[in-house]
Amino acid sequence: MGGFFGAVSRANCAADIFYGTDYHSHLGTHRGGMAIWAGGVFHRRIHDISNAPFRTRFGADFEAFSKLDPHSGIGVISDTDDQPHVFLSHLGRYSIVTVGLVANADALVRGLVEKHAAHFSSLQSGEIMQTEVIAALINTQGTIAEGIRHVQNVVKGSISILLLAPDNVLYAARDRWGRTPIVIGRKDEGWAATFETTAFPNLGYEPCRELGPGEVVKISLGGVEDVLPPLPVERLCSFLYVYYGYPASSYGGRNVERVRYKNGAALSETEPVEVDNVGGIPDSGIGHALGYADKSGYKYSRPYVKYTPTWPRSFMPTTQAERQHVAQMKLIPIPELIAGKRLLLCDDSIVRGTQLRDQVRRVFSAGAREVHVRIACPPLLYGCPFVNFSRSKSEMDLITRRIIRDLDGEGADVSRYVDPDGVPYRTMVDRIRERLGLTSLAFQRLPDLLDAIGSKNVCTYCWNGRDPAKDGGVCPCHCGGGKPATDAAPQAAEVAP
Repeated sequence: MGGFFGAVSRANCAADIFYGTDYHSHLGTHRGGMAIWAGGVFHRRIHDISNAPFRTRFGADFEAFSKLDPHSGIGVISDTDDQPHVFLSHLGRYSIVTVGLVANADALVRGLVEKHAAHFSSLQSGEIMQTEVIAALINTQGTIAEGIRHVQNVVKGSISILLLAPDNVLYAARDRWGRTPIVIGRKDEGWAATFETTAFPNLGYEPCRELGPGEVVKISLGGVEDVLPPLPVERLCSFLYVYYGYPASSYGGRNVERVRYKNGAALSETEPVEVDNVGGIPDSGIGHALGYADKSGYKYSRPYVKYTPTWPRSFMPTTQAERQHVAQMKLIPIPELIAGKRLLLCDDSIVRGTQLRDQVRRVFSAGAREVHVRIACPPLLYGCPFVNFSRSKSEMDLITRRIIRDLDGEGADVSRYVDPDGVPYRTMVDRIRERLGLTSLAFQRLPDLLDAIGSKNVCTYCWNGRDPAKDGGVCPCHCGGGKPATDAAPQAAEVAP
């Protein structure tokens, strides 16, 4: 997915940019980058962080930047391309970072090239970098604000932006549907914009404002200036609460860990079963498991611990074999807490199913009598076209899609499997249970997850295939009623490019 952090300060802000960006490292392990404005020019550094953490790779750059005495800067953890970019156009000089997904990048590039409106030089693995496309779109308009709104109108998917202009000016622009967050923080020396509020406390910032969907602000030493007002429809990615968001962060005033506790409590009432202990698959499954144990009254234990010093998140490597190897290396079972036990394990989600299958085998090998699994969200039925939360290249990577193909053949009507009380859904879940070797398996129901989040202004596309940004795309309660979407990426707003 990726995340970013930017600051404008009366004091040297190199440390804020460095540590504020580092607090987004859980959101990606592809590329990291920082850019500052100092001495009348932009200074930029980009490194590969796939095999070394951001803080290690950028330590020397932080020291060098500190000596330049910057008073503004931006940083990014990117899962898409090298960032930040620095441009010179009729809009002036600026540096830019983005978070999100441009599902129609090829069409946008074609249109720009055909109109002689841009050329592209930053090719990565044969593809044009997403952030360069966004800058090219901004540069077609008369002002930065007009350019950002143009991006919001023509991009299919979602794009949030931090744009650093000369003389310590920072633009923060949340994506049109508010699928990713931007929060503004303040301290005596200045202002910051962040994806994760986790970055604020230890840097001395107090969160003071969360941007609305499509809202754009201009931050300078004089304060925060409204540039473009928020749009009326917000659909924050609900998977942030289930998995991606850091436990200490809050979106819309709702803390991630608190939501997970509530969600786990609700999950304990979905197909309850008698067990000896409840545990969570580290890391994100732990909060759900704590809520489950507290509500159910079953003892919480840690049959698995995660070795965190060196092993990165397991889904980031490019091959399935690498992902499985990393998943096995980072999770270490504790046989003394497993042998002879009836265990219930909470996990955030099931994507391919291979990692969970292997971990379940290890638990049984360690002597478990029963292994029950409860998943903190509904089954993932649709690949996300909005925020790039998975490296999957095809929806057939999803275990649900493979099971549905086995049951109904190619081209099956996936919407039949949304209703948790329907026979197709129950058949699918039982087939997944068999394939993973579980004693029992149950998924959270969508209304219960939304109750735990405390808002229905969230995107639920990956579970019910409906684009809530389009009228008639989802019923008011988001329970799965209404018109099913196709497998194609949802359209952007009906505005001419």
